[in-house]
Amino acid sequence: MPEVFSAILVQHEHNPTRLVQILRDVMAAVGELTPKNITAIALGLGLPRARVEGVACFYSFFETEPRGRYRVLFSDSATDRMAGSVQLRQRLLDAFDLKLGEVSRDNLVSIGTTSCTGLCDQGPALLVNGRAIARLTPARIGALSSLIRGGSPVEDWPENLFAIDVHIRRADLLLATPYLPGDLLQAALARGPQGCIDAVRQANLRGRGGAGFTTGQKWQACRDAPGEAHYVVCNADEGEPGTFKDRVLLSDYADQVFEGMTVAGYAIGARQGYLYLRGEYAFLQDHLQAMLQRRRRDHLLGSGILGVDGWDFDIQIHWGAGAYICGEESALIESMEGKRGIPRNRPPYPVTCGYLNQPTVVNNVETLVAAGFIVGQGPEWFGSRGTPRSAGTRLHSVAGDVERPGVYEYPWGVTVRQVLEDAGARLERTQAVQVGGPSGTLLGPSEFGRRIAFEDVPSAGAFMVFDDSRDMVEVIDNFAHFFAHESCGFCTPCRVGTTLIAQMTHHLVQGKGTRRDLKDLSKVALVMKAASHCGLGNTAGNPILQGLQKFRPAFDGKLASTEVLPSFDLDEALAAAREATGREDEDAHFFGEYCAEAANPASALAAHTSRAAPTALSARKSEVP
Repeated sequence: MPEVFSAILVQHEHNPTRLVQILRDVMAAVGELTPKNITAIALGLGLPRARVEGVACFYSFFETEPRGRYRVLFSDSATDRMAGSVQLRQRLLDAFDLKLGEVSRDNLVSIGTTSCTGLCDQGPALLVNGRAIARLTPARIGALSSLIRGGSPVEDWPENLFAIDVHIRRADLLLATPYLPGDLLQAALARGPQGCIDAVRQANLRGRGGAGFTTGQKWQACRDAPGEAHYVVCNADEGEPGTFKDRVLLSDYADQVFEGMTVAGYAIGARQGYLYLRGEYAFLQDHLQAMLQRRRRDHLLGSGILGVDGWDFDIQIHWGAGAYICGEESALIESMEGKRGIPRNRPPYPVTCGYLNQPTVVNNVETLVAAGFIVGQGPEWFGSRGTPRSAGTRLHSVAGDVERPGVYEYPWGVTVRQVLEDAGARLERTQAVQVGGPSGTLLGPSEFGRRIAFEDVPSAGAFMVFDDSRDMVEVIDNFAHFFAHESCGFCTPCRVGTTLIAQMTHHLVQGKGTRRDLKDLSKVALVMKAASHCGLGNTAGNPILQGLQKFRPAFDGKLASTEVLPSFDLDEALAAAREATGREDEDAHFFGEYCAEAANPASALAAHTSRAAPTALSARKSEVP
C-alpha cells in the first residue's frame, strides 16, 4: 500500500465509518480515485471493494477518472447563470480549446459544472481544486487561464482571488444580540438539562432547515431514548440553490454555532458533536478548526467544560463531498457512517436510532444558534418576534435580480413585498420569487403580499428573485436538471421521474414541445410527489406544478405545435452517432425534412411519401433485365 494511504488510514484509525473522509483525503493527496487506489483503500479497511467503489461513485467531488491537475467547476445555479456564468465558462473553455466536461490532452485542466457553490450573493462563482472563487469577470477568467497555463499551484495563487464577502443586510434577534463566549453555557448550567429543553419547547422553536419540526420535542425524545451514547449533529450541508445563510453564520458567528451545539449536547446528554459541512465550504476549514481549538483552550469545549467535572463535550468536522441529498438528516447520517447518502426508511427516527444506531439530534445551523440564545435569553425574548404559530426570526438568503443581495433577518410574518423592497428589487418588473429554493414555493406578483410563516409561506431560507427579463421556463428547466443530477437513484419515482422531467423541460426550452409534454410533466410531477421515498422526490416536481399554474403563457410560448406529437426525436438521438462517424450528409439524417416540418405533420408525411415513392420505383426498375 502506498505510504500516503497508510498515513491517511492511520489518521482515521482504520475506521470504516470514516470512509467518506478517507476518500476525501486521498483525493486531496493524489487527485483521483483510480481502481488501484480503491482496491488499496478497501484492503486497508477490510471492506469489500464494491462497497468502497460504490461510495466513491456516489459523491460528485470524488473522481474515479483523471481530471487534470486543475479541476474547474463553474456553479450552474439559476442565479449564477443570470449573472453571466455560461458566457464566462465558455471563455475559459475557448481558452483551452475544450468542450464542457473534457480533459485537456496534456492532462492539465478539466472544466465542468457543479450545482451550486453557496455564493449566490456574489456570483458567478466556481471551484478550482475545491477552492472557491467568486465575483467572476472576464478579467478574472483571463487571470485564471494564465495561472493554469503557468502551472502555478493553487495554494500559491493571489489571495484576493479567494476572498469571500459576508453580506449581512439586516440583523435582528440572532445577529444583533450581544454575546460573549461562554455566556450561553453558564445559562445552560443554571437551568439544568431538562430546563434547557423546557425553555426551547416553551419558545416554540421550529427547525430552520425547512421541515419545521419542533426542536424541543426532538431534544426531549432524544434525551429519553436509551443508548450507549447520544450525539448532536449540526447539519451545515445547505445544498439548496439560492441558500447561503449558514455559510454566513459559520463565517461570522461560528462561536454561537458551536455554543449552541454544546448546549444541545448538555441538554440531551451527549459527549460528542459533529458539524457536517458541505464540501463547497472548504475555505472555512482553517477558520473553524482554529475556533474549535480556541474554545477547547478556554474550557468551553472538551473535558470539564467551565471547570465542571463530568461535563465533557467535543466537536469534530465531518466533510460532505458534493451530494445534495445529504441535507436530508438520515442520508446525512448514512454519509457520516461512510456510506452512500441514501435516506433511510423511517421509523425508526434518528432521535432513537441515528448515528451508529444511537440516539441523535440533527439540527440546522440556524436552529442551534437560536436554541442557544433561547437558553441564554429566555423563551419570552424569542417569542417577542414572529407570529403565534411561527415564533422568533428567520434568516433569508436573498439573491437574483436585486440591488443588495445578502442575508436578511426578519421576524416571521414579514411579507414577500417587504423583503423585495429592502433588497432593492424593482417591484414593477419583478415577475417571480422562488421562496425556499427550487423545492420550495414559486410566487407571482399577485402573491407578494403573502407572509413568510409556517401558516402561510414556509421557507428554508432562500429568496431567488426574477425580473421580467428572465425566461421562467429556462429557470424551471435549470431546477429540473438540478434535481435529476442530485437524485440518489434509490427509488424509481424519483430516479426516473426527475430524468423524464429534465428531458421534457429541455425539449420545451429548445422550442420543440407540444401540449402532450405539458400534460406529461404534470402527471410525472404528481406521481413523484405521491410515491417518492424521501423529500427530494416529493418536492422535485414543485417548480413544474407551480410554474404551469402561475406562468402557463411562458410554457405555451415554447410549444412548437398545439398538436399531440411524439416528444422523442429520432434524428436528434442519432446526433451522437453522426458526430462519431463524421457524417452530416442527407443520408445520415432520419427524415430530415419530416423532422423540420413537424409542426405540420400532415404535410410533412405527404412530402415524405412523395419523395419515397420514386426511390422505391427506381429500385424495382433496376431489377428488370
